[in-house]
Amino acid sequence: MSAAAPVPVRPPTARHALVAGSVGNFVEWYEFGVYGSFATVIAARFFTPDGGDRGQALIATYAAFAIAFFFRPLGALLFGRLADREGRRPALVLAVSLMTGATFLIGVLPAYSAVGALAPWLLTLLRCVQGLSAGGEFGGAVSLLTETAPAGRRGRHGAWQSFTVALGLLTGAGLAAGLATLLSESALYAWGWRVPFLLALPLGAVALWLRLRLPESGPPPRPTAPAPGRAGTRGRPQRPVPVDGSAPAQMLGAVVLGVGRIMGWSAAGYTFLVVLPSYLQATLGTTFQQALAATFVANLGFAVAILPAGVLSDRVGRRAVMLAGSILVALTAVPVLHLLRDPGTALAAKAALLAAAGAMIGLLAGPGPALLAEMFPTRVRSTGLGLAYALSNAVFSGCAGLIITTLVRHTGNPDIPAFYAAGTCALAVPALLSLRPDDHLRPLR
Repeated sequence: MSAAAPVPVRPPTARHALVAGSVGNFVEWYEFGVYGSFATVIAARFFTPDGGDRGQALIATYAAFAIAFFFRPLGALLFGRLADREGRRPALVLAVSLMTGATFLIGVLPAYSAVGALAPWLLTLLRCVQGLSAGGEFGGAVSLLTETAPAGRRGRHGAWQSFTVALGLLTGAGLAAGLATLLSESALYAWGWRVPFLLALPLGAVALWLRLRLPESGPPPRPTAPAPGRAGTRGRPQRPVPVDGSAPAQMLGAVVLGVGRIMGWSAAGYTFLVVLPSYLQATLGTTFQQALAATFVANLGFAVAILPAGVLSDRVGRRAVMLAGSILVALTAVPVLHLLRDPGTALAAKAALLAAAGAMIGLLAGPGPALLAEMFPTRVRSTGLGLAYALSNAVFSGCAGLIITTLVRHTGNPDIPAFYAAGTCALAVPALLSLRPDDHLRPLR
């Protein structure tokens, strides 16, 4: 009896892939928004013994933040290889499961007052688990979004990854601001800060359900060609050589170039969208509520700009849009920060400046995912783009809070955040100029 014909695997529809690919990013960045918004609270609860230095505790909080980012490249490699070999769905399911579990556990961790020096170590361990899962999340999600996008819409579909990042940051910052308004300071420090972390459990359950329902198309077979040299020597088969441009040296070069192209996005994004609350409190003396409100406005401007930037990049190219964003940040970061510090600047003007700063970063985040996807062939796309993104975030995002807080503390210069954002965006310009203007029109390899 002949074997039954295999059932063809139905590839995910563009809409289903869009939802399933984006929802995990929301959960991930919701947590990062919460952690950034509650950095001063976490410093007090986990890194400050009785009578300890609050400023030093804040630096330690951002050190734990930075350490987690250096687990992202490892996560990008591990999950990327899984996604490129076994398919996008298994990697995405595992990534969102780890992120959800680690975030929930942060919400139930005992504080320093209960377990002493064990508290910061437990928090850092969970942050490392989050770093692993976050490193694998981006590559699989962006690969899925861009590979299933209709012709001429990779920028738009890839931008949904960044848009759900913005929604996650907005939700995290908004929830933190709401709790800070509704609860007394003592209640917020005692238990209120835990609520957003505990809410990650139902959010993650929804994301997991959507991803488990995602049909798996799997990576296509790798095209090969015979190895150069004498063919058929002694009748031995010749070792095949990949012809898809995924040779290790080529991939390494593409990863390094990718880091250069998105370093401004990484650094400026974290400076204005995540580090801002603690900077405003520690340096400018704003209240906790005011700092969270400022962060919410900046993230709102960021969110509004992302999808239009992705759509525009499908029309005029990734290079033009991302160059515009990088140059704008490089030229305006210092003046914007000066106006924010100026007591004579009207409140409405400060809100507009914050929204504009977020929108400039949106010009980078909208086309960024599609830009990275177009740099790597299918068989290594998840690994390659995930590694480029993870390395850029580890160096320029994860260290942003630590670098800025430490330098401001030791130099007393309140312009450090602006110098950091402007400098990295300026350095990204040459790498972006190496993009071909028509890359957005070429089919994925």
